Amino acid sequence: MATISIEVTDIELKCMEYCAADPQDWADNAVTNRARIAGDEIVGLVVAHCNENSIAIAVGRDAQIQQAFDLGVVKTAAERNAEAEAELSKEGE
Repeated sequence: MATISIEVTDIELKCMEYCAADPQDWADNAVTNRARIAGDEIVGLVVAHCNENSIAIAVGRDAQIQQAFDLGVVKTAAERNAEAEAELSKEGE
């Protein structure tokens, strides 16, 4: 399990208290739901890749997500950003 922490100003907290009964629950739900959406996308990509390449699909959602990273079907956003920056740098030369 990993922990993601954010800091907000006192005013930002007041704003969140205005729009959410529990700002921490709201933040937890927002992050969890975005992770679920990304997981759905990743599972779809790895299933398609495995079917197209006759690769056995891992059993279970977590295993399929890990398989997607292991096979290079998906990369982290940081990796994709670094590749894009490197490509832009090459084009600028």
